[in-house]
Amino acid sequence: MKPLLINLRTRLTLWYIAVLAAVLLVYAGIVFAFQYVVLTKQIVHDEVQEVVTVEGLFYFDANGQLQLHQDYYSRPHSHLLIDRLMEVRDGSGTVLYRSPTLHGMELGGAPHAGEGDKSFNERITRLADGSHALLISHIHGMQGKQLLIRLGYRITLLHERMFQFFLILLIAIPAALLLAGVAGQSIAKRALLPLDEMANRARTITARNLQERLQVHNEHDELGRLAQIFNHLLDRLQQSFEQLQRFTADASHELRTPIAAMRTIGEVALAEPQPEAVYREALGDILESSARLNDTVDALLLLSRAEAMQSVQQETAWPLQQVVAESLTLLEVLLEEKRMRVRISSSAPNDVLVRAERTLLRTAVMNVLHNAVKFADEDSVLDVVYAQKPEHPNLIELVIEDEGPGIAEGEQDRVFDRFFTRTPTHTVANNGTGLGLSITKLIVERLGGSIRFDPSLRSGARCIITLPVAT
Repeated sequence: MKPLLINLRTRLTLWYIAVLAAVLLVYAGIVFAFQYVVLTKQIVHDEVQEVVTVEGLFYFDANGQLQLHQDYYSRPHSHLLIDRLMEVRDGSGTVLYRSPTLHGMELGGAPHAGEGDKSFNERITRLADGSHALLISHIHGMQGKQLLIRLGYRITLLHERMFQFFLILLIAIPAALLLAGVAGQSIAKRALLPLDEMANRARTITARNLQERLQVHNEHDELGRLAQIFNHLLDRLQQSFEQLQRFTADASHELRTPIAAMRTIGEVALAEPQPEAVYREALGDILESSARLNDTVDALLLLSRAEAMQSVQQETAWPLQQVVAESLTLLEVLLEEKRMRVRISSSAPNDVLVRAERTLLRTAVMNVLHNAVKFADEDSVLDVVYAQKPEHPNLIELVIEDEGPGIAEGEQDRVFDRFFTRTPTHTVANNGTGLGLSITKLIVERLGGSIRFDPSLRSGARCIITLPVAT
């Protein structure tokens, strides 16, 4: 079944009306019950007063019949409520007096044990004509006889008045809900007006004007916080979009350069007949350019894989020192060519584990080690240090330091930019695709760590990688 589509303003109004209806119904029930109890107590109070009054107005005539003085008048407000009923019985239950309003009917039936002995007993009784009366009973001594005086009021009129009161409540509640609904719709519309403005504003934001932001009317209320969160989302989208544009432009340039070089070399070699040596040289240049192109494509694929990696730690934990040892093994040939020595020291346990995808973790470490070896001087030392500080037992530091030319001042952060290559002339021959450190930083940050170069080092480069320890 297709759900009913109702806008937020109407839903808020309906919820408001529903809650108000529930409150009004509960309130009306409480008022109704309270009013009924108050009127009932008032009737009982009036009955007690009348019983006390009539006790002094009864007398026995010459024939021994119980009579009531004719100058007795009930309270005016009691007559406005209901008719007065009265019955008097002796100790044996014989009726000595019955008011004309009873029309010969009994009031309460035979006496109950202990009825009216200690106080004014009250109860509701049903008369022979089907009506109900609220009566009280009281024992009164007179001329050596114990008289049971019963005084009651018909409560039919009370029920009619309460029913009328109930009808008034039933009529008043829908009218109040209708007025509340109109007012609630207006209030909800006014309260949600900033939300409509934000929606209209957000609808106009596209890739061409990502710099625009939603207006925050009040940063302390819910709509203001929503606008702030949306603006933060736009900030991240704008940053990602700008990075994507830069990446696309840089990638296009990096891919276009070797392709253009290969095409130019081929066109020049085929322009006119050349000796075999020229053709061999041209093929060698083409192979070199294709190798550079292949490295760039592989780096881009690896970068895409690293970006797709979840920021949460992976399920598998690996010893960091083992991963570093594997990377150094792969670099043995290059280390031997430069006659470099590797010096390893550690202030951390050998079994420290980090959670990561092993291939990506090794790639991150490999990129840093390869750069350190590639740019280092011959017959130099490569230091690899593991450290775990007491104030941060849940982190481990991997420090890789070489004795190469170092990083130019102001480039310690730029080296992590995509396609950034070293500018000194004596390192141009060693320049790669410019993606290695970008991939490393992305992987390390995805693992919840950080990477940086020590700017205080005057010669050589010191790279500090911090990773969370697997618990």
